[in-house]
Amino acid sequence: MSMENVEKSQFRYTITLLEVLREDLGLIGTKHGCELGECRACTVLIDGQPSLSCLVLPVEVQESEITTIEGVETNGHLHPLRETFAELGAAQCGYCTPGILLSGIALLRHHPQPTRAQMQEALAAVPGIPGSTRQWKLPPSA
Repeated sequence: MSMENVEKSQFRYTITLLEVLREDLGLIGTKHGCELGECRACTVLIDGQPSLSCLVLPVEVQESEITTIEGVETNGHLHPLRETFAELGAAQCGYCTPGILLSGIALLRHHPQPTRAQMQEALAAVPGIPGSTRQWKLPPSA
């Protein structure tokens, strides 16, 4: 999705990208969480990089490529990471899953064979995971 087709004049300077995505565009996969940039439930990809949509004003990213969890399907097929999450029941409560998936997808785009340290770094700030990623069962070869 690109914000370039949305007129700047349509944006109020008091609303966030999160609000535009959910309330104006109906993309509800991006979640309201703390709205302070701590919980990462609002993670989207801005030009391929994980970003917290609750801290971004739409006018700041008008020329950027925005990817939400809804945008990672190709021809009706789930992204392989999303498919694996579903198959393995990795969603927990599911509230922060879109942020985890988008962070993971960005990692895999830059590092198709990430190391254990790269995985931990990419996912370390995602809350809702008891004790952080130290408790994740990562493959020993990673």
